[in-house]
Amino acid sequence: MDNFSCVFKEFLKKNILLITLFLLSYIIIFLLCFLYSVNFEIAIYFVLLTLALNLSVGLYRFIRFYYKHNKLQSIIENCVISDLDFVKSANVIEDDYQKLVKKFNKLLEQTITQKDTVYEEMTDYYTIWAHQIKTPISATNLLLQTEETSLNYDISEQLFRIEQYVEMALQYLRMSNMSNDLLIKTYSLDSIVKKSIKKFAKLFIRKRITLEYSDLNCSVLTDEKWIQFVIEQILSNSLKYTNKGKISIYMDEKLSKTLVIEDTGIGIEKEDLPRVFEKGFTGYNGREDKKSTGIGLFLCKNIVKKLSHTISIESEVSVGTKIRLGLETLNIFHE
Repeated sequence: MDNFSCVFKEFLKKNILLITLFLLSYIIIFLLCFLYSVNFEIAIYFVLLTLALNLSVGLYRFIRFYYKHNKLQSIIENCVISDLDFVKSANVIEDDYQKLVKKFNKLLEQTITQKDTVYEEMTDYYTIWAHQIKTPISATNLLLQTEETSLNYDISEQLFRIEQYVEMALQYLRMSNMSNDLLIKTYSLDSIVKKSIKKFAKLFIRKRITLEYSDLNCSVLTDEKWIQFVIEQILSNSLKYTNKGKISIYMDEKLSKTLVIEDTGIGIEKEDLPRVFEKGFTGYNGREDKKSTGIGLFLCKNIVKKLSHTISIESEVSVGTKIRLGLETLNIFHE
C-alpha cells in the first residue's frame, strides 16, 4: 500500500501542470457563464462530461504508469546481463532511453566477458607455474640432503618457506572456485593435524620450540586438503612469531569439536585483533617483520567460512596467541 501511495503521488507530481490546466479551464468556463449569463446547468453538465472523460483518460494513464513502475522494479531486482524486457515505450523519447540502456547493457556484457577471459587465462597460467615451480624446489631439497651442513640446513629452511608461499598462491587462485574442489567426508582430526605437524618438525627443532600435543579423539566432516592448509597457516604463524617457549595443540573442553592452537609468542596488539582476518592487513607485527603479506589469515577465514566452520583469535602482547577452529558443521553447502 505504501508503494501504491508513493507511485500515485509521483504520478500527480508528473502531471501537475496538466491537472492545473484542466482546473483553470473549468474556472474559466464558470466565469464566462457568469459574465454572459449562460445557464449554469449547461456549464455543469459540460464540466461533468469532460471531467468524466478526463478522469477515464487519467485512470488509464495512471494504470500504465503504475504497471511501468512495477515492471522496472522487477527488472532492477532481477537484473542479469542479458536482453532486458522493457515495457513497450510510449513515445520516441522513451524508446531512445531504452535503446541507450540496452546499448550500455551490451557493452557491460562484453566487458565482463573480456575480463572473465583474461582472469581465467591468468589463473591457468599461475596455476601451471605454481605446479611447475615445485619441481625445482623438490630437486634442490634433494641436492641439499646429500650433505648435512649448517648452510645447507639454512637453505633448506628458506626453500620450505618458498614452498609454503607457492602453496598459498595456489590456494588463493583455487579459492574462487573452491566449491568445485571439495571432497567432503568424515576425517580423523588427529590424523590431519599430525600430518601438518610433521611438515614443521624441522622448524620446531631448529627454533627449539616445545610442542605440547594432546591426542585429538575427534572426527570431523570437512575437506582434508583445505582444512589442513588452514592448520598449516596457523602453525606457520605460531612458529614465525614464537621465539621461545611452546606451542600447544588440544581440543577445547567447553566448545564442541573446537581445535585450539596456542603459542607463547609475541602476541598481537589489542587494536589489531579486530582486523587480523582482513585481506592485506599486517598490523604492528607485520610492519616490524617487513615480510608479512597479510594473506594467510584472510585465506583461513574465507576457507573455514566456505567449509561451514569458524575461526576466532585471542591474544595478548608478550603472552601469546590462541586460535580456535570450530569444526562443528551445520551446513556444509552454504555459500
